[in-house]
Amino acid sequence: MNVSDILRIKGQGLFTVTPDDPLQHAAAVMAQNQIGSLVVVSHGAVVGLLTFRELIKALTEHPEQWAHMQVRTVMDDAPLTCTPQTSMDEIERVIISGNYARYMPVMEKDQLVGLISLYDVAKAVLEAKDFENSLLKAYIKTWPEEG
Repeated sequence: MNVSDILRIKGQGLFTVTPDDPLQHAAAVMAQNQIGSLVVVSHGAVVGLLTFRELIKALTEHPEQWAHMQVRTVMDDAPLTCTPQTSMDEIERVIISGNYARYMPVMEKDQLVGLISLYDVAKAVLEAKDFENSLLKAYIKTWPEEG
């Protein structure tokens, strides 16, 4: 299984903001769409990632100004990325390696093609394990008896 399999199952929903957008606008987009991150795009290029983690940090450190701050002031400007061909094993290694990557933009030839989350990865792994388990149970039920 690879990232393209997750994107096919997940669908193509992808939300972006620009570095110049106010944090209040970004927070509203996240809340309205019940999402935890936004890809930050400028002139067609991915320049960062904004998650609830950065929003909460800005809110607690700058409670009076956060709504007027721009996305660029708090975004992660070096998010970990992957490609559609990246294997699930590699994604799992990156997630548990201490990088704390809960969201990863999916890039193909400098083009944003999607975004996967830790939830998407966990769901895909669980579904694959459930499928494998059902196949094993079906195989065991048809196991030939020793004669």
